[in-house]
Amino acid sequence: MKIKFVKVLLFAFTTAVAGANTPSYDSYREKMSGEFERFKKNALSEYESFRKKANDDYAEFLKRSWEQFDALKSPHKPKDDKPVPPKPYQEDETPIKDTPLPFKDIVKPQPPEPQPLPVKPIEPVTVVDEWHKFSFYGTDMKVRLAKNMRFTLKGCDGNAIAAGWKILSQQKYNNLINDCLEIRKDCGLCDWGYLMMLREMSRSFMGGDCNEARLLMAYVYCQSGYKMKLANSKKRLYMLYASRHVMYDNSYFLIDGANYYPLDCDEDRIYVNDASFPNEQPLSLYMARIPKLGVENTPDRQLSSKRYAEANAVVSTNKNLIEFYGTYPASEVGNNFMTKWAMYANTPISDQARLSLYPRLKNSISGKTQQQSVEILLNFVQTAFVYGYDSKIWGYDRAFFADETLFYPYSDCEDRSILFSRLVRDLVGLSVVLVYYPGHLATAVEFSTMVKGDYLSIDGRKFVVCDPTYIGAPVGRTMPDMDNSVAKVILLE
Repeated sequence: MKIKFVKVLLFAFTTAVAGANTPSYDSYREKMSGEFERFKKNALSEYESFRKKANDDYAEFLKRSWEQFDALKSPHKPKDDKPVPPKPYQEDETPIKDTPLPFKDIVKPQPPEPQPLPVKPIEPVTVVDEWHKFSFYGTDMKVRLAKNMRFTLKGCDGNAIAAGWKILSQQKYNNLINDCLEIRKDCGLCDWGYLMMLREMSRSFMGGDCNEARLLMAYVYCQSGYKMKLANSKKRLYMLYASRHVMYDNSYFLIDGANYYPLDCDEDRIYVNDASFPNEQPLSLYMARIPKLGVENTPDRQLSSKRYAEANAVVSTNKNLIEFYGTYPASEVGNNFMTKWAMYANTPISDQARLSLYPRLKNSISGKTQQQSVEILLNFVQTAFVYGYDSKIWGYDRAFFADETLFYPYSDCEDRSILFSRLVRDLVGLSVVLVYYPGHLATAVEFSTMVKGDYLSIDGRKFVVCDPTYIGAPVGRTMPDMDNSVAKVILLE
């Protein structure tokens, strides 16, 4: 961000001095260097003045216009009334033939948006640094916060919160904002991870889950470019965050056409302030990369294919990552619940799982054709895991990230399809789609060689059915009793 900002300043400065009569380069280089530094300082000052005015206006708005809102209920996590149980494949003499299958619709998940950024570059403060250290899912982090930067709110009404906002708007908190954004970048935190990190940082610094910690979290979140609202009820302060995604089983508040979800709040009626910040953006639940968290290996787990003895591995993943995934809200995009599976399937496998699993699986498919390689990976996922119903294990439908399927003792059709799609894309380099039937999720693979079997024709491309829950079935076989007339295809990255 700093490099980009300097380039913008350099372009503006060059434009400003273009056309001026200048001596030779050697004679004016030193002069121009000083001119540019002054130009840059003035531009930063203008940006900081803009931000100061925005925060001053925000604080003034906090003193008034608190409106009562009643919480609305988000949709429940979709679940099939009758999940299709796994079925064993019955060997027969019928040769596998090319059989085109119909399907009802194609689901194209929306691409993720870039993460929000501050409305303007935030000028760092050149002061003696004092670091506050804290831990986030086993990861040591630190930000520039001095002990004398703690503050106390004199209540929870608009005037008290506005006074707190004015304190936080002082330049001495600029380094904190920049440090948090650096952590987001260096640790690869998605928007949800960033919000959770800010909550932990604020609680650690302020000494617990108090109103001051909540305001500190909300301030840094707001200054980082995220769309949020402050709310209160009696003596408790809350932050509401806007989301691009509809989150299941969470109460929300509909404000100006956007869904705002309360963090750490179970009240059905609160007072919300409608103040907003320039260019604020809602949170996204996409996870383009795995967060870099401190590593604590989970216990080893032996996984083996029943048909291909060479496809076996002792697998371990990162306990801190598994715990972070446990906080991740189930959601959908564009009011289409099938988009949730794409979000899970497009999330990469962790480095720890890759190191323990991928070398063994790569060795098992070394020298094999595309079809043979996919057959091996398919049987591995079909037979190395124990099937379990979410309703019995969790009490609700819960999709797994690939690492979670490797960690937890039970998995169902959606978990296996998500993992299988990841393995085929990573290890064989082939495109995969998910195939949804009522009560069941399977996959289909696009081979670059001729492979026979049941297939789906998608925009002129042939995807051959591979079902990780049709136990022992080869490539090209659809599980019995699947109604393709209502099937939906979910595209993956």
